[in-house]
Amino acid sequence: MAEQEANIRLATAGDAPLIHAGLLMIARHLGAEGKVTSTPDDIREHGFGAVPAFTVLIAEIGSQFAGLSLFFPSFSTWRGEKGAYIQDIVVDERFRGAGIGVALLRQTAAHVRAGGGTYLRLSVDAKNVSAQHFYQRMGLVWSQEERIHAAYGDVFEALAGQHESGV
Repeated sequence: MAEQEANIRLATAGDAPLIHAGLLMIARHLGAEGKVTSTPDDIREHGFGAVPAFTVLIAEIGSQFAGLSLFFPSFSTWRGEKGAYIQDIVVDERFRGAGIGVALLRQTAAHVRAGGGTYLRLSVDAKNVSAQHFYQRMGLVWSQEERIHAAYGDVFEALAGQHESGV
């Protein structure tokens, strides 16, 4: 299938179950389905409320789900420019190799540019070699100077509970 055969549209609140199913596709691909604790209700509440935390583009071929890109605003203090961070991008296995990933990445960039953004950022699971190769083919550069650090669960709660300066 050619890239132009895909219809890419903005998701709506009614797409929350479909979006969640797409996220589970990623988790299954990585053998990490048990790590997903979000629900379609979480997606609906946080993505489509008064202040949406993210935007989703959905790719369809005919009436079939082909993939999605979930991203949110970012700001580079060093560049002084707006951009976006792609949290999740997935193509249904049935449509891999059909240009859906390319179309989603291009439409995400176009959507961000239309909002005044000038860049995209994302991270890739170290085990997801196929995605790493895809991003390299698309011209995305792997930043070897940066490392992602995260605070979840008890660590986050301990940090958030600090009432002292910590220094």
